[in-house]
Amino acid sequence: MISVDEAFARVMALAPSPIGEEVAIADALGRALLGPASARLSQPPFNAAAMDGYALRQADLASPLRVIGESAAGHPWDGQALPGTAIRIFTGAPVPAGYDRVVMQENTTRDGDVVTVTDASGGDNIRPLGNDFTEGDSFDPRRLLTAADLGLLAAMNIPVITAARRPRVAVLATGDELLRPGQTPGPGQIICSNDIAIAALARNAGAQAQVLPIARDTEDSLRDSFARAADADLVVTIGGASVGDHDLVGKVAGELGMDRAFYKIAMRPGKPLMAGTIGKSIMIGLPGNPVSSIVCAILFMQPMIRAMQGLPAYVPIRRARLSGDIGPEGPRQHYLRATLDDGEDLPRITAFGDQDSARLALMSSADALLIRPAGDPARKAGEIVSFIPLDD
Repeated sequence: MISVDEAFARVMALAPSPIGEEVAIADALGRALLGPASARLSQPPFNAAAMDGYALRQADLASPLRVIGESAAGHPWDGQALPGTAIRIFTGAPVPAGYDRVVMQENTTRDGDVVTVTDASGGDNIRPLGNDFTEGDSFDPRRLLTAADLGLLAAMNIPVITAARRPRVAVLATGDELLRPGQTPGPGQIICSNDIAIAALARNAGAQAQVLPIARDTEDSLRDSFARAADADLVVTIGGASVGDHDLVGKVAGELGMDRAFYKIAMRPGKPLMAGTIGKSIMIGLPGNPVSSIVCAILFMQPMIRAMQGLPAYVPIRRARLSGDIGPEGPRQHYLRATLDDGEDLPRITAFGDQDSARLALMSSADALLIRPAGDPARKAGEIVSFIPLDD
């Protein structure tokens, strides 16, 4: 067995360079920019009023002022800012040159064309040109684009971006005992859930994921499934990777030319994990236990998918304080399902007493994976530990 860190390095070494494609920003949610985008203009593109009111000269605050015009969004006023004058102005409208203050309308009184400032407190209420960003500013978030990111790109006057092509991920569950959700299990049968969860994790990392038909425990069925996945960038198998008589994934993959990077890692849950290449695809073989497959997908598959889009390949690590004492750890790095609560300086983390790798209900209830290094000694309540958040 190899360590988690060594396995991670070997998996990331398999990641190919991203492939770029042009994408309209309206369709770019959840995509990865392949290189910085540069603003084509400044925002705001002029000194803009931050509220409805009157634009005037700071020097004239104490005097009644003659209103000589109006500036509205999309309809600027282009007259001359004479002493003793003001213009009616609305939020977002250009502030004409020569005026250096906007007074909100609630702080004024008006009689015909004469306005008087009744409360001169507050700032100038002007958003200066380029206050948000200036022409040529670079934007490169190094993560999947959010709705706010798309709004920013649009404001930068960028209609199309170069994004990394979404990795094509084929998810293949294996086992004679598996049925699709909605079917009625017979003796010895169970509902297949792993491939649904793993495909969702792949999509969450930015991939285009396809759930393949369940492969049966025969070499012919597995060969047919691998043929269906031949065009995928990443093939993720679930189950069949152990050493039982019906665990055929490794055997068939090897016969099809898999170049295996490793097999088995010193971690809990998820010891029977393998990775390598098969044909033109990367392959990750996940264990069949539901929690084991999800944990391994978070640790290895999702960072791989990020790397395939030119993004940092990372597993988010946070710190928390133990809410109670825990005993010593065994020879494998352990990822315990846990809950988080508010603490004075750091969150408080509590590991579930039951860490059965088949219990999806516990995984669904967990907020975090508490990381216990191999051979970690007993820990006391209040000690600082590391965890992986499950909501990132």
